[in-house]
Amino acid sequence: MIAIVDYQVGNTGNVRRAFNSLGEEALLLSSPAELTPEFSLAVLPGVGAFGPASARLRASGWADRLIAWAAEGNPLLGICLGMQLLCERGLEDGDHPGLGLIPGEIRLLEAEKIPHMGWNSVEWTGKPPEFTPAVPSGEYFYFVHSYALFDPAFAAGQTSVGGTVFTSMVLRGRIAGFQFHPERSGRVGLDHLSLVSAHIRKKVP
Repeated sequence: MIAIVDYQVGNTGNVRRAFNSLGEEALLLSSPAELTPEFSLAVLPGVGAFGPASARLRASGWADRLIAWAAEGNPLLGICLGMQLLCERGLEDGDHPGLGLIPGEIRLLEAEKIPHMGWNSVEWTGKPPEFTPAVPSGEYFYFVHSYALFDPAFAAGQTSVGGTVFTSMVLRGRIAGFQFHPERSGRVGLDHLSLVSAHIRKKVP
């Protein structure tokens, strides 16, 4: 089963329907205590601003649980703001702590038009070398965000907007994240969601 973290800051319904359409059983969990070893994957969705989402994760106990979950070698997937929260800190309206599972900070996109909203292409970086996407490099996914990660350390995918290149997918062992919304990216998004979720569930840390 797949656990979707429901901390009242996320597009949980669409994410759940996306996994269901892939033949996966996905449950919404409102309490950190519900995330037990019977789940094969934890998914952290998110929409909105980094600061309030970070505060809600910590106040609810989800931050500690997800950090422990990842430290135990369990797979964790972040989507949009959920990917940003995997990082060390976010600089949206202040300086806010992330989960610290991916190096780097979330900063404002330097682009003429903000937010970056709509379809854009993702180029695979070839890192890590054992990750081979079934979706071709340069395929289009749906984005809605104004802040992004620019640290390439664990960038599996990159995207350009207004000449600025940011990290649009991260992959570190059994931790992955998408800046785009695979659940809103049609068949291509679902195919990629299926591939990556399977990859991090199989991967040996």
